[in-house]
Formats: sequence, structure tokens, C-alpha cells
Amino acid sequence: MTHMLFREDAYLRQAEAVVTGYTDQGHLIVDESVFYPTGGGQPGDSGWLDLAGGDRCEITTTLKGEGEDIILVPAEHSILPAVGATVMMRLDWERRFGHMRVHTALHLMSVAIPFGVTGGSISADKGRLDFDMAEPPEDKDAIARAINDLIATDARVHEEWITEEELDAQPDLVKTLTVKPPRGSGRIRLIRIGDEATPIDLQPCGGTHVARLGEIGRVRLGKTEKKGRMNRRIYLHLDG
Repeated sequence: MTHMLFREDAYLRQAEAVVTGYTDQGHLIVDESVFYPTGGGQPGDSGWLDLAGGDRCEITTTLKGEGEDIILVPAEHSILPAVGATVMMRLDWERRFGHMRVHTALHLMSVAIPFGVTGGSISADKGRLDFDMAEPPEDKDAIARAINDLIATDARVHEEWITEEELDAQPDLVKTLTVKPPRGSGRIRLIRIGDEATPIDLQPCGGTHVARLGEIGRVRLGKTEKKGRMNRRIYLHLDG
């Protein structure tokens, strides 16, 4: 079981970890991780490990393993640490922070476009959501203004937890139509944007986010694509 340091502090850029094993594919399993694993449309983090003796192991991506294990995928021909070795994890912070900005901005887009979400994807400078809607939005400029107005409030973004039973009693919290929050642990993580009385957004999410909306900066909407009779894909870009 890997301790998810990124869950406790999304701004943590480095930390020590112990290599607890290897997968059959030669990927590392660690006891703690600042690296977020691929999931929920957000890519796995990259970076590197500082090894004893001054060597460095590049990490190309991060994956979920069995149970609560997190797996680090090393670059081809990398020098690999031994099982039991202590390494210093160093995150590619610029890439991760881009993911955090885009991911939080997509939450705001789901507020500005109030339709069910059927899919999504995130990169360091843009993202997209697929919506259960028959026609494309009539005024994308108005939607972009609405999102930027929300960003300008610099509202706080934070996590909270509810039980699976509490989520069952509030099914409207789940905006995604095709992907449901993971169950089995008894608890569901929520991301709340804004205050408790009148939140801008509140929904289950396991990804990493900025602490305040102002960190996103301005955004703009890109192209809209038809992906089915009742499916419209809309792109969002960080504007600088």
C-alpha cells in the first residue's frame, strides 16, 4: 500500500520514498508517492528519482497498481534502485501545476455548461469535457466569460469526505454519467469550490487541484466537436 502524499499536499514537489518492489514489467512500487497516478482523465505525473551515489532515474509516468499501490514507470535504460533503497522523488512541477490548473478549470466549465459529463481529458495547457447535449453551445464567448468571472473570485478550493451512504442520498453530486466514484473504502472524496453555504461547485473527484481559483489564470474555449447524437466535446485552453 502506497501512502499518497499528493492527496495530503498537492503542492509537495519532493519527498523521500522506499522502493518496496518491482512489477513484472520492471516498474517501481514505492511506499510513498508525490506522483499522481493516471486516473479521472488526469495524466500520471513524471519527474525523476535521485539515487545513492548521485545517479538519477527518470520517471516517465505514474500508474495505479493492485490495491492501493502506486507504480512509477522508469525511462528505458534508466539506472534502477534496489528493493529497499531510499530515493528522493522529485516532481516535474511545471507539468503537474498545469494539470492542477486545467483540472480545476474543467470543474468550472461543468458549472458554466450544466449538462451531464460523459468524458474528459487533461494536459498541462488544455483539457476537454464531453457533454450529454444534442447541440453545441450557442455562445462560447459567454461561457468563457462566465468561467473567467468565477476564476476572478479567487474562491478557495478544498477537499472534504463523505460516506458512500451520504453520496447515495445526494446523487446529484455526481456529474459524470459514465464514470462513477470508486467505492469500497467507505469514503468518497469531494472537491468543494467556494464556501460551504453557497459553493460554486461540489463533486466527487480524486485529482489534484489548485488551492485558489486565481491560480488558474484566464482561460479560453477552443473548438467544439460532435462525438455522437447526444455528445458534444468542448476544449478549454489556459490563456497564458
